[in-house]
Amino acid sequence: QVQVVESGGGLVQAGGSLRLSCVASGRIFRINEMGWYRQAPGKQRELVARISSGGSTNYADSVKDRFTISRDNAKNTVYLQMNSLKPEDTAVYYCNGRIQSDRFVNGDYWGQGTQVTVSS
Repeated sequence: QVQVVESGGGLVQAGGSLRLSCVASGRIFRINEMGWYRQAPGKQRELVARISSGGSTNYADSVKDRFTISRDNAKNTVYLQMNSLKPEDTAVYYCNGRIQSDRFVNGDYWGQGTQVTVSS
């Protein structure tokens, strides 16, 4: 069984910063890609940022130059540093991990989500 758990959300004023963390635990053979998605009320879930096992990253255009995704492979953890936050960044942020629980079993795992609210 694999679990993915986020932390670090909260309420912040526009222009402020937050750092989200996501830890994968359980039966893990290899963690491939990890990423952050978000879903605002009435909108579809969208990609925020992803990072490969080798450290390659990609970002949504709306967060480029403001958000940074990173990972600590030794801790099975991925981070999202969010700077210069805007009210339109308000959403529930979800961590996603593409994780092999053994050599032949690949799964797509989601956390429960963490709320980020940016006030104007």
